[in-house]
Amino acid sequence: MHRLIAERGLDDTEFTADDARAALRDMIRARRFDERALALQRRGWMSGYPPFRGQEASQIGAAHAMRDDDVLLPTYRSNALQLARGVPPSDILLFRRGHAEYASDHDVPVFPQAVPIASQIPHAAGVGMAANYRGDDRAALVCFGDGATSEGDFHEGLNFAGVFDASVVFFCENNGWAISLPRERQTASESIAAKADAYGMDGMQVDGNDPLAVREAVERGFEKARAGEPVLIESLTYRQGPHTTADDPSRYRDDEPDLPEWRTRDPLDRFESFCREAGVVDDAALDAMRDDADEELREAVERAEATPEPGTDELFDNVYEELPPELARQREEHVAFVERTGPFDIER
Repeated sequence: MHRLIAERGLDDTEFTADDARAALRDMIRARRFDERALALQRRGWMSGYPPFRGQEASQIGAAHAMRDDDVLLPTYRSNALQLARGVPPSDILLFRRGHAEYASDHDVPVFPQAVPIASQIPHAAGVGMAANYRGDDRAALVCFGDGATSEGDFHEGLNFAGVFDASVVFFCENNGWAISLPRERQTASESIAAKADAYGMDGMQVDGNDPLAVREAVERGFEKARAGEPVLIESLTYRQGPHTTADDPSRYRDDEPDLPEWRTRDPLDRFESFCREAGVVDDAALDAMRDDADEELREAVERAEATPEPGTDELFDNVYEELPPELARQREEHVAFVERTGPFDIER
């Protein structure tokens, strides 16, 4: 398994103090976002939310390994990765309030979040195959959890990628739980990384609570992917909270999981300690990072609250480039129904 901060000082890595500061800053942004989003959901501001506390290092490390034109295919828990890639936090909040996925006009090459388990994996194979056919130097990073590796879409996506030399890094965040099932209950494979052998590609494990190790592993993965050699990376991390705000993890897991301390320790605390020891940050720098994150969130919430509620007919938009006749007919019927009855009021 690939690790850095548990075994070396910053000077013994290929990364600079600026790299470490940037990773820590984005981890703080992500943690503050997760905490605020969870609080907003609890007071009814949005309908549901999938917390990612404990996975910040995994996602920030992966995001910092990507080039500007690389394509991200996120899952529903990839909010930290999206934030680090430049997706406005207000867009993510608006999505959870029923708006279209990307409310702003940002130009980040990122697909919509995949809520169905593993459905984004074949899409990633297609993106990587297209890049290969066109001779592009860009590649795709597709994110999914350990539970997704038991879905048929996982097999089909990796099989296509392996056969057709797709430029894809398959990034599995193994957070210990496929909703309520531990890894050993949903796959008999020795590891997720070992599954790569079946598809003719390299597989590797990385300490997912070490953002520098994740960045290095994903950068190596991209080197291979750009050469037409897809890679499967298993990032070992831990989901500290529930699967979603509708979940009660106390019903299926103990307070003290049967996992090593490095995997369950808070990744933000761990990396902050590393950066302090390396002389990368001090109290003043950390306070400034937290203040900046809080201000960014304040503005994002204000922007989201100032955005008019979407009309229900917008459900038909942004699905096809040209609306098929059957859906166009349904849209007309829906608009006529709303004109007769008035808009739907959730309070009623």
